[in-house]
Amino acid sequence: MLPVARALPRPFAGDVDWALVASLRGQASDRLSAAMGSERAHTTTAQQRARGRVIIGELLETEAAERIDAGVPTWSAAEQEALAVAVDDALFGLGRLQPLVDDDRVENVIITGHDQVTLELTDGHLVPGPAVADSDQELIDFLVFLASRSEVNARPFSEAQPRLHLRLDGGARLAAAAWVTPRPSVVIRRHRLRQVTLVDLVDLGTLSQVAASFLSAAVKSRKSIVVAGAQGAGKTTMVRALCAEIPKHEAIGTFETEYELHLHELPEQHPIVFAWEARPGSGERGPDGRQAGEFTLSEALFDSFRFNLSRQIVGEVRGHEILAMLKAMESGAGSISTTHAASAEGAIGKLVTCAMEAGPHVTHDYAIRAIASAIDIVVFVHLDTAPHRDGTWQRNRWVGEVITVTGGEREKGYALQHVFRTAPGERVATPHVLDDSYRDLARYGFDLDGYLRGGQAAS
Repeated sequence: MLPVARALPRPFAGDVDWALVASLRGQASDRLSAAMGSERAHTTTAQQRARGRVIIGELLETEAAERIDAGVPTWSAAEQEALAVAVDDALFGLGRLQPLVDDDRVENVIITGHDQVTLELTDGHLVPGPAVADSDQELIDFLVFLASRSEVNARPFSEAQPRLHLRLDGGARLAAAAWVTPRPSVVIRRHRLRQVTLVDLVDLGTLSQVAASFLSAAVKSRKSIVVAGAQGAGKTTMVRALCAEIPKHEAIGTFETEYELHLHELPEQHPIVFAWEARPGSGERGPDGRQAGEFTLSEALFDSFRFNLSRQIVGEVRGHEILAMLKAMESGAGSISTTHAASAEGAIGKLVTCAMEAGPHVTHDYAIRAIASAIDIVVFVHLDTAPHRDGTWQRNRWVGEVITVTGGEREKGYALQHVFRTAPGERVATPHVLDDSYRDLARYGFDLDGYLRGGQAAS
C-alpha cells in the first residue's frame, strides 16, 4: 500500500471557519500596527508575534462573548485553540499553507488553483493535498498580503507584476503566478536535505561511489562545475553536496536570486560564507532605466571582489545570471552553478542561448568560446516520474551523465567527453571515457582504479 500524507500537525478540531479567520487576521493586523506604531521597525519578529498572539486572544474572547450574547453556540476549547493557530498562521505564517510546509514528509507543494493541490513527499510519492483557500481570489489576496508583509526583501505582486518569487521563513522558496494563468499557480519548495554530502547521495542511490569520488576530487582540485537537469530534479541538492567537499578553510561567496543553498546557515561546515541575494526593484524607473531598490547579481559579484573570496558560487542560471556565472568562473576557479536542461550537452546550448539574450553584443561564437573556456564539468541529474497501478505517481532522481568540456571542434566550438553515462533502462551512470588530463584527480581522492575497472566491466 502506498503511503499517504500523515495528519496535518495542527490542532484542527472539525472545520475551521476560514472566512472568520480572514476577518480576524485583518482586525489583528490593524490592531498590531496601531499598538506597535513607530516601534515596529525596532522590534523583532518574535516580539511582534508575541504581541500579536495577545491581540488574537483578545479578539477571540470578544467574538466568543458576542456569540453568547446573540445566543449562538460558541466554540469548545479545542476549536478556539484551532482558530487561534489559524489566525496566527494567517497573520505571521503561511495561512492554510503552513501545516503543509510544517509537515516533515512534504517536499513540494504544487497548487494549480485553490482546491487543486498536490503534495510531493520526500520519498518521491505524489499525493492529493487539501484546499488552501475557499476561492482563487482568496488565494491571490493572501499571496499579495504575503509578498507585501515580508520584512526582508519584500516583493510586489499585482496585475502589473503578475509573478512572484519569494523566500519564506525557514528557507522554503515560493514561486507564484496569477492574472496571466487560468487559475493562480503556486509551487513551494521545501528543501529537506539542506546539509547533505556526496556520501549521502550515494546512500540514496543518486550516484555510484566511483562517480562521487570523481566529483569530490573535481571540487577539491577547483574545477568549475555546472549541474543541469529538469525542474525538481534535485540540482540544488547536488550543489549542496558538491559544496560540502570544499575545504573548510576557504571563504565562499554565494549569489542567488532567492536564497536556496543556505551555506551561510551551516557554520560547522563552512565558517566563512558571504551570501548575496538579488533584489527586484519597485516603483518608477530612474533615468538609467532601473527600478528603485534594484540590486542585481552582477552588482553583488562586483562588490564581492573586495571580500577576499576563495570561491564564488552562482546559484541558478535561468537568463541574465549567465553573466555573473561566467564572471565568477573566469575570475577564479572552482565555481558551481545550476541550469535547466534536458541533457548534459543540452546545458551548453542552454547557457549559450542565455548569454546571447543577456548581452546585445554577445555573438554565438563568442558565447560558445566563453562557456567552453569557463566550464570544466557538467553533471546531469535525471528525473523520472513513474506511474503505479493505483493511478498515483512516484519521482526518482539519479545522476544520468557526467561530461567534461574543453574548447575545440570547429563545428561545435567545444569538445565533450562522457566520463560517466547511463545505459538505456539503467539508473546508475557507469564509467565511460576519461580524458588523460583528469587522471591527475587521483591526487585529490578520485578512485581511478575503481573507475578503470568499472569502465572495463561496462565495455
